[in-house]
Amino acid sequence: MSMANILIVDDEPGIRRYLQTALEIDGYQVTTAGTGEEGLEKVRQRTPDLVLLDMVMPGWDGLQTLRQIRQVTPLTPVVMISCVRDTRKVAQAMRLGAQDYLSKPIQKEEMDEVLRFCLQNSPLSTPESAHAVDLGGGVVFFASTPQMQTLRSQAIQVARFDFPVLVLGESGTGKEVLSQLIHKYSDRANRVFLKVNCAAVPSELLESELFGYEPGAFTGANKAKPGKFELCNHGTLLLDEIGEMSPALQAKLLQVLQDGQFCRLGARSSIKVDVRILAATNINMAQSIAEKSFREDLYYRLSSFVLRMPSLRERKEEIPMMLRHFVLRVAERYACPILPLSPRLLRACENYSWPGNIRQLENFVKRYLVLGDEEAAIRELEVDTKSADSPSVPAQSDSPDLKKIVSGVKTEAEREAIADALEKTRWNRKRAAMMLNISYKALLYKIRQYDIHAGQYV
Repeated sequence: MSMANILIVDDEPGIRRYLQTALEIDGYQVTTAGTGEEGLEKVRQRTPDLVLLDMVMPGWDGLQTLRQIRQVTPLTPVVMISCVRDTRKVAQAMRLGAQDYLSKPIQKEEMDEVLRFCLQNSPLSTPESAHAVDLGGGVVFFASTPQMQTLRSQAIQVARFDFPVLVLGESGTGKEVLSQLIHKYSDRANRVFLKVNCAAVPSELLESELFGYEPGAFTGANKAKPGKFELCNHGTLLLDEIGEMSPALQAKLLQVLQDGQFCRLGARSSIKVDVRILAATNINMAQSIAEKSFREDLYYRLSSFVLRMPSLRERKEEIPMMLRHFVLRVAERYACPILPLSPRLLRACENYSWPGNIRQLENFVKRYLVLGDEEAAIRELEVDTKSADSPSVPAQSDSPDLKKIVSGVKTEAEREAIADALEKTRWNRKRAAMMLNISYKALLYKIRQYDIHAGQYV
C-alpha cells in the first residue's frame, strides 16, 4: 500500500515536517494539520488511510480528537504519538479504538513497522483479516504471519462446532490465548470460560477441583462445594496441561465426555452438565500413549480437532508487534514510563531464539521497563544466545579455563542424571522430579534446556 494517504496531526511544525518528509520519500501521500480541530476537518474533506495523531496538543488533545475522528470514520487506523509520560492516556486511546502508538523521539524503522502492520489491516476490520484480535482483559491473539492467519481461521471455524479441541504446543506459546479465541467465536461466547491447570493441582485434589464434593466426602469437607464442571455449565472449560492428569482421573473424565454427567465426591446422585471441553498440553502425546501414561481412548475423544500453536521462533515477524503490546500493557499495569523500542533493540529481539516463547518475551519487557537500561537488555539477549551456541565442554587450548571446564563437566553430568531418572521412571516426570529431589517445574525447564528426548541416552 505504498500510495496510502496519511494524515499527520501534531502541533509541532518540526515534527510535522520530519514525518512528512520521511513518509513522502517512501511514496506515501501526506496531509498535515496543526490542531485536533483542523485534523478533524481534513478527515471530513477526505478520509485518510491512516492518521498519525499527537497525544498532547493545545485545544483538543489526542483523546478528544480521536473521539471526534471515530464518529466520522470508525474504521480508519489511528496511531497515537506519545511521550513517555503518557502511559495511561495511550492505554485509554487504545480502548477508544487507536490501533497502535509511537513514542517520541520517533524512530524511522519502528514507524515503518507500525505503518506496515496497520495499513495491511482490512478497512472492515473483520477477525479474518485483523492482525491482532482483542480478547479482553489485555489478552491479544496476534496473527500477522500466513501460518498464524491460517491457525486463526481454523480456530474461528472450529469454534462454531460444539466438540472438543486439543491444542498442542511448547510451554509459553499462547495455547490458553488460542483457547480463548475459540471461546470468543463460539455460541458460548457470552457464557463463562474457565481454566484448570492439571499440572498445578496435586492429583488427589484435582478430582474435587473438577467435580466438587459433598459434606463429609473427606477430612475437612465441612460443606458442599461445586466443581469447575458445574460452574462452567453451558460455558467452555480449558483443561490445561492435560497430559499430566493421572490415569485414574482420565478414566472419569472420559466417562463425563461420553455421557455429560458425573457425581460429586461423596454424592450418590449424578449431575448432568453441558460443557464445551478444550484441552492443551506441551507433551508428546504419541509418546505418552505409547508409554501408557495417557489413555488412547481419551486422546481420541479430545482430539476431534487438533490445533498446533507454533513457537515464537517460527513467527519472529510478530515480535515487534508483541513488544509494543507488552510495553503498553506492562507500563499501564505497573505505572512505568513507556520506553522506546530502538531499531537495535528490535534486531536483538528478532535474532534471539526465545526458548520460553511469548511468556519469556513479556518477562523481558517487564525487566526492560523496570530497569530502563536498553544496553543491559540487549546484553542479556546476546549473552543468552552465546551461552546456547557454546559447547558444554570447551575445546582444549594452550591456556585452559578451569572454571569453564568444571562448569561444562557439571552440565553434562546434570544432563545425564536427568535423562537416567526419566528412563528409570519410564518418562513419568513427576516421579523423576521426586527422585532427583527437584520441583516438577524445574525438571520441565531442564528437559527443555538440555533438549532431552525419550530413548536419547539408552
